[in-house]
Amino acid sequence: MAKSYIPRGYEPHLTLYQTQAAISLIKRVFQDALCTELNLKRVSAPLFVRPSSGLNDDLNGVERPVSFDIPDAHADAAVVHSLAKWKRMALYRYDIHPGKGIVTDMNAIRRDEVLDNLHSCYVDQWDWEKVITEEARTEYTLRQTVRSIVGAICDTQLAVRGKYPQLLAAPLLSRDVAFATAQELEDRWPDKTPKERENLFARENGTIFIQGIGGKLKSGRPHDGRAPDYDDWALNGDILFWYPLLECAMEVSSMGIRVSPESLDRQLTLAGCDERRSLPFHKMLLAGRLPCTMGGGIGQSRLCMLLLGKAHIGEVQSSVWDEETEAVFRDADITLL
Repeated sequence: MAKSYIPRGYEPHLTLYQTQAAISLIKRVFQDALCTELNLKRVSAPLFVRPSSGLNDDLNGVERPVSFDIPDAHADAAVVHSLAKWKRMALYRYDIHPGKGIVTDMNAIRRDEVLDNLHSCYVDQWDWEKVITEEARTEYTLRQTVRSIVGAICDTQLAVRGKYPQLLAAPLLSRDVAFATAQELEDRWPDKTPKERENLFARENGTIFIQGIGGKLKSGRPHDGRAPDYDDWALNGDILFWYPLLECAMEVSSMGIRVSPESLDRQLTLAGCDERRSLPFHKMLLAGRLPCTMGGGIGQSRLCMLLLGKAHIGEVQSSVWDEETEAVFRDADITLL
């Protein structure tokens, strides 16, 4: 059964070719704005890594990476889920100093993703990472960076609306970010699911940041899964916007201050992942050889969907969908790329 749907009365604001041009505009304008706000330089990044390196992102710990062999290199490879750990290693290798960072286009395949209006098995995002000092590993740094990213998103929306006045009918995104920890949301709505809490908080506030994702809450369950070896679970979170078209909170970015040797040691044990201590990346981090960093991923297709008022992520990216979803949108004369 299809998990995607068309909202009642929905019609795209832009034609197919206007949409393609608008996607290009968003990607140029936002990347420039992000680089200016966070002092980033663009670099090239891998599509796949060696599994033995420990650099792939394990997400919630159950997703299977797409793997293959490279006969001429006598090596196995796995398509990245994200570049969270690769970027930190890159900052070490490139000898980037505090206050500066990198951004890259990340493309991934998440074969086990549940497909719906917001989710695809193809992932495209801006992956960014910057070096910070030990003293900057604070909630203040985290929240100021969130505000900077939201500001870049709102500036991009204004640029796109200036080019395409058809989009003026959609509401402006709010630059004012409401912050809450995952525990505060559970305390407020203990009988709701994490997704329901996100929706309620986003409906109230428009633009939100939910902090503290990965560790167990008082209920004994985490708000959402996070691998134990990149974000510090106390200093991370998600940026979400209320999306009236789909009547839900849309997550645009997952980000955070990265683990220190101490928090990595603690989180590996809590997650039952002590075997990772022997991997090259983890050995370097536990030995204190990698720089203090913060970083995150910002969904390219999600952002385009949000700013262009699209009902389905397939309207802004080319992927594979179930036959029922394809038929529903085809019958409604709405193109999935």
